[in-house]
Amino acid sequence: MEKIKETANTVFKAVGLAMGVATTVLLVLKEIETTSALTLLAIGVTALGLSLFTSKKV
Repeated sequence: MEKIKETANTVFKAVGLAMGVATTVLLVLKEIETTSALTLLAIGVTALGLSLFTSKKV
């Protein structure tokens, strides 16, 4: 069970990082609208929040 939590935590962190990088690149290349960029960033922040939530020791 601990291995699954570790893997999920890593995946959530990777998704958060990937969304941030992808949004930045797409905005620099002017290939994305602001509303779409905000949606991608919201997904990234949610994933990072989930990684913090799953890494909490109770």
